[in-house]
Amino acid sequence: MNTKNKTYRLTIRAVLTALIMLQAMVPFLGFIPLGVIDLTIIHITVIIAAVVLGTKDGMFIGLVWGIFTVVRAFTSPTNPLDTLVFTNPIISVVPRVLVGLVAGVLFTWLYKKYHKLTMATVVAAVFGSLTNTVLVLTLMGLLYTSSVANAYGVNPSGLVKVLGTLILTNGVAEMIGAAIITPLIVRALFAATHLSADNRN
Repeated sequence: MNTKNKTYRLTIRAVLTALIMLQAMVPFLGFIPLGVIDLTIIHITVIIAAVVLGTKDGMFIGLVWGIFTVVRAFTSPTNPLDTLVFTNPIISVVPRVLVGLVAGVLFTWLYKKYHKLTMATVVAAVFGSLTNTVLVLTLMGLLYTSSVANAYGVNPSGLVKVLGTLILTNGVAEMIGAAIITPLIVRALFAATHLSADNRN
């Protein structure tokens, strides 16, 4: 990798790291508070990192997101579940790291096989987004069944239906947003730099 490419990579990594910190801490930059849950758009930053820079960088940006999710849950919670649920790194950190892993691995495999940037990016965005939504909601339901059920005003037995509905509503909305926005930004970054899908790690 030449010096110019290294410089581009370092610059993009620094920008995305700073952006993820801001998104994790400032409402409406990375998430939209909707009462007992937030509509997340921050995962798009992680997916972009995984696609443009590679799987390891995607996981790193996801880790930063997870750490700052914990910080925000302690310092400035935006809904009743934050201090209960998102102070637990199993819920707030692990799924975020896996977003980068899933998006990066899928993009790498699909691009090497088909050499179609947009298709590979869209698939990576869809499954990266679903990774976050499904894992976070599933872990919430498993680890804090009674408390989460109380927050939603249902019996524990009815929690599965509520969380399933959230996956089909919030999750689908987040997935569609990622599938539309991610390819546009990825193409712009590749066009503006000497980086390409062929020389990422």
